[in-house]
Amino acid sequence: MRVTALSVTPVKGLRLQRVDRIDLGRKGAVGDRRFIVVDARDRMINSKVMGELQTVVAECVDGHLRLQFPDGRAVEAPVALGEPIAAQFFSRIVEGRVLDGPWAGALSEHVGKQVRLVEAEGSVDRGAPGAASLISRASLDRLASEAGVDAVDARRFRMLIEVDGLDAHEEDDWVGRPTRVGESVIRWGGHVGRCLITSRHPETAGIDLPTLDILGDYRGRLQTTEPLPFGIYGAVERGGAVTVGDEVTPV
Repeated sequence: MRVTALSVTPVKGLRLQRVDRIDLGRKGAVGDRRFIVVDARDRMINSKVMGELQTVVAECVDGHLRLQFPDGRAVEAPVALGEPIAAQFFSRIVEGRVLDGPWAGALSEHVGKQVRLVEAEGSVDRGAPGAASLISRASLDRLASEAGVDAVDARRFRMLIEVDGLDAHEEDDWVGRPTRVGESVIRWGGHVGRCLITSRHPETAGIDLPTLDILGDYRGRLQTTEPLPFGIYGAVERGGAVTVGDEVTPV
């Protein structure tokens, strides 16, 4: 079993990008989802309700954050932290700092609503217990077969690690067990339940695949930690580098 893809974004909710390597720690991949988007009421928003976010590509290199918009516009500046903020992040509150710079104005114009960017502590959905997530290539192929399509882009499910060499949904059985992935060790804590985001195309953000109906038809009756499961999440017990091509070995 080997790692076949790694997907990250410095801004939660924006388009995922493929990378060859990540440095995985207890809070997740370094730099991944470092920033979140909040609305005028300081609530985190993602592409579930604001699909336009997925059409924007973010890069953060050497302290410079760049947002590339689908019309060709781009804004870039050094990251500068402003006022502190307590933002609503699903059912919990996260502390952070608002970013001072050109990004909020450009992103607000793109989505048609007033938004801001925030550097936040703990912006992985499930916190440290869900610092890593994984899906197998065979599971994606099985879903494609059930959907009657040639292939399903893994980025649709916004998972950190994609692996090959397993049977379809074999990763379900890893919950409760540790796995060595590259230099890291991850203990899988549960199955990732799915929501409407997965029905959106990972680049255009259009709703083009009824993933929830498909998962409900063939996986809706399973006894799993979350409903409509597809992939697994876990805590990082030992951090380290993970590179495309690395071996994946259940401990």
